[in-house]
Amino acid sequence: MPTPNNPPFPAALRLFSVAVIIVLIVGAGLFFAPVLVKPRWPWAVTPFNARFLGGFYTAEMVVMAALLVWNRWSPGRLVLVMAFIFTAIVSVASFINLGYFNFERKAPWLWFLVYLASVAVSGLFLWRAKARPSAKGVILNPIWRGYMPVESAVLGLYGVGLLLFPLTFGSIWPWPIDAFHAQVYSAIFLAGAGGIYLVWRSAPREELLVLGLAQFLTGLLAILGLVITDAAVHRIDWTATGTLCWLALFGWIGISGVFKLYAASRYFSSQSAS
Repeated sequence: MPTPNNPPFPAALRLFSVAVIIVLIVGAGLFFAPVLVKPRWPWAVTPFNARFLGGFYTAEMVVMAALLVWNRWSPGRLVLVMAFIFTAIVSVASFINLGYFNFERKAPWLWFLVYLASVAVSGLFLWRAKARPSAKGVILNPIWRGYMPVESAVLGLYGVGLLLFPLTFGSIWPWPIDAFHAQVYSAIFLAGAGGIYLVWRSAPREELLVLGLAQFLTGLLAILGLVITDAAVHRIDWTATGTLCWLALFGWIGISGVFKLYAASRYFSSQSAS
């Protein structure tokens, strides 16, 4: 898009994005090399929690890379809103559950430093740009206009449930999760709900693409991580109602992302043709 309609972010934000991506590479190691990363994680994680967190950090790393590549208000607005929601909720959950952290190690201090810095930086840039309108977007068809607020509401309600009633709403997970992990995972759903709502209100092509990519990777890696981990430990009851509900939830998230990617690619194609 032309610079006046979609201006670049300051160089400081690009620098910050590089730093965040470096941190996320470590988090992604929970998925690809859990044996190496788990002993260095800020708290003790089980094999299933490690792989799930690693899958999400991988998806988040790709999203942050999009901000680094485009470096413009769109899709930066979407990335920063989702990052702010996620890091703020995880920070609150971490402070509520300080007993999980051994502050005699460096990792917990780095954890809080990185997350609080992320909240501050993303919040600052969003505050300074609060009066800026979104970049010119596509006109969503009636199906998308009706579907996206429902999707946002479902993910948002489940995220609130995990945050406020973690053991109840976390009971459908295929492996046992405690209150702390349920509250951390609530941030994933609430950030997704916020991103979907933002794009529903105004859907720049880049943001639709980034949102679709984030959802596709989150759904795919969550399910793939479950399969890979269970192949080694054999703890999952694949016919249990909770497991099937969980698979349906993340399958829906991933498939919804695919459709958003398809919609974004069509808009890009039509723009190029015109």
